Amino acid sequence: MKRTIRYSMLCLLLISTHLLLAQGQERIVLWPEQVPGETGPKTAAVRKPDKSGLVTRVWDVTNPLLTVFKPQPSIKNGDAIIVCPGGGYRFLAIDKEGYEVAEWLTSLGYTAFVLEYRVPDKQPEALMDLQRAIRVVRSRAAEWGVESGDLGVIGFSAGGSLAARASTQFNTSAYVSIEDDHLISARPDFALLIYPAYLDLGENRSLTPELSHLDEAPATFLFGTADDRHGNSALVYAGALRDHNIPVELHFLPTGGHGYGLRAGNVAAESWPEFAEKWLERR
Repeated sequence: MKRTIRYSMLCLLLISTHLLLAQGQERIVLWPEQVPGETGPKTAAVRKPDKSGLVTRVWDVTNPLLTVFKPQPSIKNGDAIIVCPGGGYRFLAIDKEGYEVAEWLTSLGYTAFVLEYRVPDKQPEALMDLQRAIRVVRSRAAEWGVESGDLGVIGFSAGGSLAARASTQFNTSAYVSIEDDHLISARPDFALLIYPAYLDLGENRSLTPELSHLDEAPATFLFGTADDRHGNSALVYAGALRDHNIPVELHFLPTGGHGYGLRAGNVAAESWPEFAEKWLERR
């Protein structure tokens, strides 16, 4: 009971402070000049608060960014995680599945980077953005004190799809190299996929064909629920990783739905962070 009350208070604090915190964070432009795959100029993304659901949605991203969240020096563990919000590849749930998650990760000692990848309906470009983000973080790791640690990815819904694509397609660069970044690995060291979507687009709801190169995929944590219409994605991807002898941990609850992030009042939202924290500690 005490843990539930403490968790609820933490979530309320995150919701009330995330926008203020994010505004004061360092932001990194991924593509200093022309953005590959874009023909028009860079423009500021559109942010639309949703008062009913307490979610800020980001639309029309043409200038992908990383927002940096740093842990307190006393708990810093040297590892880093890039956060990929969901939104059906149409928008980004930037607070619920981005800033709030980053703040939770910093409380565990991780340096977190929230990725604003391109939307809407730009799946190939989104992969470019994540590959570039992984390389940028690695190339500048000394600035954040993570040069001796691992770099992982965590994704939610469509962000989980993006994290899985980055976990399986790192040997094929999605864009023409800039700043010699092709010399830097785009492979995540580990991945967490929370209620991932679009991983079962193969025949008869089997593995999405573009995810078939699993031999060198990183260790992966998966979480989903049976009442989520995208729930099959976690099951299919976990089975595929197991078949390729990739370390995988899957948690699958009967209820919880989809799109809950870290928000209190949902059994799935209150369960996956504890499972994930223990997995990260064991890893």
